[in-house]
Amino acid sequence: MKVREKFILISTTVVVIIGVIAVFWLPILWILLLVAPLIIMGVFDIFQKKHTIRRNFPLIGRFRYVLESIRPEIMQYFVETDTEGRPLNRILRSLIYRRAKGANDTEPFGTQLNIYHSGYEWLEHSMYAKNNPKDIGEFPRLIIGGKDCKQPYSSSLLNISAMSFGSLSNNAILALNKGAKMGNFAHNTGEGAISDYHLKYGGDLIWQIGTGYFGCRKDDGSFNEVTFRENALRPQVKMIEIKLSQGAKPGHGGILPAIKNTEEIARIRHIKPGIAVHSPPSHSAFSDPIQFMHFIKKLRDLSDGKPVGFKLCVGRKQEFMDFCEAMIYTGILPDFITVDGGEGGTGAAPVEFSNSMGMPLREGLIFVHDTLVGFGLRKEIKVIVAGKIITGFHMARAIALGADGCNSARAMMLSIGCIQALQCNNNTCPVGVATQNPSLVKGLVVDDKAPRAHRYHKATIQSFLELVAAAGLNDPSELSREHISKRVGLYTVQTYDEIYPPMQEGCLIDIKTIPDYYKRFFHLTRIMK
Repeated sequence: MKVREKFILISTTVVVIIGVIAVFWLPILWILLLVAPLIIMGVFDIFQKKHTIRRNFPLIGRFRYVLESIRPEIMQYFVETDTEGRPLNRILRSLIYRRAKGANDTEPFGTQLNIYHSGYEWLEHSMYAKNNPKDIGEFPRLIIGGKDCKQPYSSSLLNISAMSFGSLSNNAILALNKGAKMGNFAHNTGEGAISDYHLKYGGDLIWQIGTGYFGCRKDDGSFNEVTFRENALRPQVKMIEIKLSQGAKPGHGGILPAIKNTEEIARIRHIKPGIAVHSPPSHSAFSDPIQFMHFIKKLRDLSDGKPVGFKLCVGRKQEFMDFCEAMIYTGILPDFITVDGGEGGTGAAPVEFSNSMGMPLREGLIFVHDTLVGFGLRKEIKVIVAGKIITGFHMARAIALGADGCNSARAMMLSIGCIQALQCNNNTCPVGVATQNPSLVKGLVVDDKAPRAHRYHKATIQSFLELVAAAGLNDPSELSREHISKRVGLYTVQTYDEIYPPMQEGCLIDIKTIPDYYKRFFHLTRIMK
C-alpha cells in the first residue's frame, strides 16, 4: 500500500474512532484541535501539484523541507570536522574569533593538517631567527604612491578589503570603520559609494570606483567628474581603486538584490530604490588600455594627486600585458594594483562564476608580479592581494610570492560577528552583518564589535611579524619565493622559486630576451625594441 493511501486510511480511521468515543465521552473532541490541522495539511499535500515528495508522502514529506532548511546549521555545528568547513574551515574561523576577542590563540597537541598531503605549504625557518617582535609598538608601514602621486599614503600591511554598504549593514560598516580608525588601517568602501557610515569615525578609506560609478555617476550611469571630485577630496579618502573585476564573479559586475536596495542606499548610489541593481560587466569611461591609463591620470588629477590604482582578478593574460605596454607607451602608471583571486568572496554571485571563473590568487599574483618585473615596472607600482587572507602565514606567503600588502574581507566580517551562515544574498543574515533588515541589524552593537576588528588586525600582524623573524629576516620585504616550500607529491617538495623561477628585470621589452612562455603573447604590432 502506498504512503498516500496509508495516510487516507489512517486519517479516516482516526476520525471515525474519535467520533465513536465522542458519543460516550464528548471531551474527546478536543483532540481534533491537534489532529484536524494535520489531516488538512496532508489532504492539501495530496492535491497540490508543485512538490512531488509532499504529493507522494503527505505530511511526512514536509519534514524533508524542514531538515533541508537547517542543513547548513546541522553541518556546521554537528557534522563537519575542524578542517572540513567551507569556504573557511572551523580552524580558521575559531582563530579569527579568538584573536578578535583577545583570547588565547595557541593550539595544543600539534597540527590537525595532513602535512604529507599534496599542496601542504610551510615557511622555512632559520637557525638564526631574530628576536620576537611581539612587543613592537609601531608596525612596519607600506608607502603607496608613484612618481606622479602628490599625496602618498602610508598603509598598513593588512587592510579591510572591498565590501559595500548595501552588501553589509550600516552597523557593520560603522564597526569596521571604527576598528580601522582604532588600529590605523584602511577600510575599502567597495563599489557601493561612500556612505555617512564610512565617514562617522574618520577611519582611512580606499574609495572603490566600480563599473556602475556609484557615488560619481550621472543619470545615464556614466562617470561624473564633478561628484567624483567632491568625494575624492574628502580627507578620509586616502586612495582611489578602480574595480575592473573581482575574484568571486569576474566579468559579471556587482549584484545588489532588490530587497537590499533601500531608500538610503539608493540615495547614496544615485539610483532608484527597490530594484535589483546589476553593475555593468565593464567600464564605459574607457574601452582600451590607452584610454584606461588616461582615465587613471584623470582620477589622480581630479583627486589632487591621491594614489590611484585598479583591482582585477586575472583572466586573459594578454589583456594585462596590454595594460603594461600602455603604461610604457603613455608614461602613466597606476600607484598600485590589487590582485583578487578566484577564491574571493562576495555577497551574491552566480554559482558558475564563483566556482569556475577567474584565476586563483597565487597564480594571479605570480603572473602580475612577474609581468611587471619583465616590463621594468614593478619598482614603480605596489601590488596588493585579496582572496582568503586570514592568518599571518597567508600574509607571509602572499608577500613571498610578490605582494607588498594584503586585504581581507571575510576575516574582517568574522571578527565583527559573522558566523558564516551563508545567507548574505537573502537579506537574512542572523547576526546583522550582511543584511538591511533593521531588526537583525540592531543586534550588532558597534561599540562592542569595533574593538574586535582592531584586535584581530593587531594579532594577525603580530603573528606575521613573528613568522618573518623566525625566518631570520629583518623586514617583511625580504621575503621571497625561496622561503616557502610546497609539497607537490608524496615524496617531492619544491620551493616556490623552483616552481616559478624569478623573472629577469626588463626582459619583456626586448624581443631577444623574452622567455619562451611569454613569446606566444607577443605580436609584431606590440611595443618592443
